[in-house]
Amino acid sequence: MKNKIKDPHYVVRVEKAISKKYGHETIQNPLNNWTDEKEEQYKEHLQAIRQKEDAFIQKVEKVEVDGILVNKKLLSKEQNRICPVCESFSFSIQDDLYMTKFDCCKNCYIRWVEGREQRWIDGWRPSKGEN
Repeated sequence: MKNKIKDPHYVVRVEKAISKKYGHETIQNPLNNWTDEKEEQYKEHLQAIRQKEDAFIQKVEKVEVDGILVNKKLLSKEQNRICPVCESFSFSIQDDLYMTKFDCCKNCYIRWVEGREQRWIDGWRPSKGEN
């Protein structure tokens, strides 16, 4: 090892061996072929990666609720479990569909919306006494 350090041409010989085995491009300085256009593409690529990472972090972000870390995404689903029309709480998977599309539970959909979808979409809702 000491002989390699003392030999001033060691690096040159290693570069030549690498060039012979893998090609001349392997020993070139990477900045030789770097252009402003490549720099812009690189920056755009970094920004796209950063946006994906931010989206992932938001997707798995945890919030402390009563001393327990809960996925933030689950909290927003939990808030949609109460029907704004009849104010009932539901765990039914079917209610998820109606809550997403019509902002009410399945029972309210059958009672107030079914067959009158356009009126519901236009904003009609039953009064508190009709529930």
